[in-house]
Amino acid sequence: MKNLEPLIIFARVAEMKSFTQAAESLGIQKGRASLVVRELEQEIGATLLHRTTRTVQLTEDGRVFYSRARDLLSEAEELKSMFSHGGQSLRGRIRVDMPAVLAQSVVIPALPQLLEAHPELDIELSSTDRRVDLVQEGFDCVVRLGPIVDETLIARPLGHLRMINAASPRYLDRFGVPQTIDDLLSEGHRMVHYMHNFGSKPDGWEYPAGEGYQSLMLPGTVRVNSVPAYHEAGLAGLGLIQGGYSSLVPHIKSGALVEVLPHFRPAPLAAFFVVAHRRNLSQRVRAFMNWTEEMLKPYFD
Repeated sequence: MKNLEPLIIFARVAEMKSFTQAAESLGIQKGRASLVVRELEQEIGATLLHRTTRTVQLTEDGRVFYSRARDLLSEAEELKSMFSHGGQSLRGRIRVDMPAVLAQSVVIPALPQLLEAHPELDIELSSTDRRVDLVQEGFDCVVRLGPIVDETLIARPLGHLRMINAASPRYLDRFGVPQTIDDLLSEGHRMVHYMHNFGSKPDGWEYPAGEGYQSLMLPGTVRVNSVPAYHEAGLAGLGLIQGGYSSLVPHIKSGALVEVLPHFRPAPLAAFFVVAHRRNLSQRVRAFMNWTEEMLKPYFD
């Protein structure tokens, strides 16, 4: 793979649109990345990148070359691992992004087991609530919840995460334990409002009705725009919350939260592994995706 180093560096610069970020992600000096790409351009006799003080963009020749380079790198990775045995230790860097609550409650606690089996893996785990740009930010794969709106990406369904209703004992002591949807209104219950952006309409209280789901808007005095803050507001007794079983189960087991209305759970949330290119998945990335899927299976409906 050493002879493919110029292609690897060029592809990473093209994806991240930055020599600095590409060099950091590859663990090399920025000057070396720049030199290698210039030598590659001289060798093939074409300018591959437009360089400015702010960004780096592919030229028309660069776009064609990049597409072929990605295919070649993918094939080389497959050739390198085609005779590997299933029990062989994985090595190399994996850059992945997933929702913070999944990372904190499921994946990170299980990582020691994975790294004990594969000590040469180097995992860069981003955990945010925003939708990262896989190509520009150099992610190998991401876990996304909810519908996939970008048709240019490749989505692999993982399953449907179980959702539950919950409240703190302090809240239930004050407002009582609702038994039906009608109780939410008649007993004066409150909910913590989650908003993707402040100023937009908050999500309502979702519940099954007939063959689908309906939404009920309950009063509430607290609005948040991040899932961890939403959970913390529920733990503080500020209102009822609805969240993924995977992230709330530790609080349920500890008694910090209590599941309510178990027969009126919100719709399960579709989970996907998303990649930018189907053919550019290395053996370690495929293995990490399979491992993550196994970690999440207990929380799927």
